[in-house]
Amino acid sequence: MKYGKTARVLMIALSGALIACTAAAQSYPVKPVRILTGQAPGGATDYFARLFAQKLNEAWKQPVVVETRAGAAGAIAAELTAKAPPDGYTVLLSTAGQVVINPHITKLSYDPLKDLTPLAYITGSALLLVVHPSVPVHSVKELIALTRARPGKLNQGSGGNGSPAHLAMELFKYLTGTKMTHISFKGLGPAVAALVAGEIDVTFASGASTQAFVKAERLRALAVSTPKRARALPDIPTVAEAGVPGYEFTIWFGFYGPAAMPADVVNRIHTELARILAQADVRDRLIAEGGEPGNLTLEQFAAFTRAEHAKWGKVIRATGIKGD
Repeated sequence: MKYGKTARVLMIALSGALIACTAAAQSYPVKPVRILTGQAPGGATDYFARLFAQKLNEAWKQPVVVETRAGAAGAIAAELTAKAPPDGYTVLLSTAGQVVINPHITKLSYDPLKDLTPLAYITGSALLLVVHPSVPVHSVKELIALTRARPGKLNQGSGGNGSPAHLAMELFKYLTGTKMTHISFKGLGPAVAALVAGEIDVTFASGASTQAFVKAERLRALAVSTPKRARALPDIPTVAEAGVPGYEFTIWFGFYGPAAMPADVVNRIHTELARILAQADVRDRLIAEGGEPGNLTLEQFAAFTRAEHAKWGKVIRATGIKGD
């Protein structure tokens, strides 16, 4: 078969591009990688991001830098990721809020299902229901009784409208028929700091951001949000067993990149993160913070993201939650 000059040039160009892409994937990364987080320092997202940044740095021999872009319940960091070059050098460590909750409560300049590439599911973990020691309750039932006696008087904190802590408490109030006043912060870290300072009364927060304060008796833990007790906190009951049947809220974390990333780069990142997740010290640290390490394939994580997006759409429409 004979080809014209133009066809031969096109074939050569395509071959060159394919070789270049393959070489790039094989050598990735050749420069620093940044992990964006949408929550302020001091929370679980920041803790997990720095844990994986350290491990990736050791594996890749390239700087892996964590950059905090807090605000808008994590939407700022997600938008920056969606609009970044799809080369694997900007990735997002996301909570459920940024990918499957925000689209249902606020207008975004990006579509998480179309503009982000799932890279790896990291962990699913419980949130702790914690109060300031000045709040005269020691159990979930006592908290319910107090809020019913003083509707709207207790201040609940969260990392922003539609954030996991906000949704966890809204679900709690919905199932218990109670009222509290919501105070929104730019990230869960500031919300926990306000709780420790006694500026708010109660919140749901990650074990990573609260366990030290609970141990020091500067906060009081009442329950965990997951259907089963956390392995790291076996003595703390679930919200369901403590008095709210049917309550369940699991916060999860995952890595995403921009859309249209080369498949080889996606596989390289996923494989490395999976290898790190299999390390005993990493699993122990995730469990110690109330998490359950993940083991989803790329395809399973993509399907999980779509299913969670649909589930929370239904919940938010039913409760009428609005964004900031």
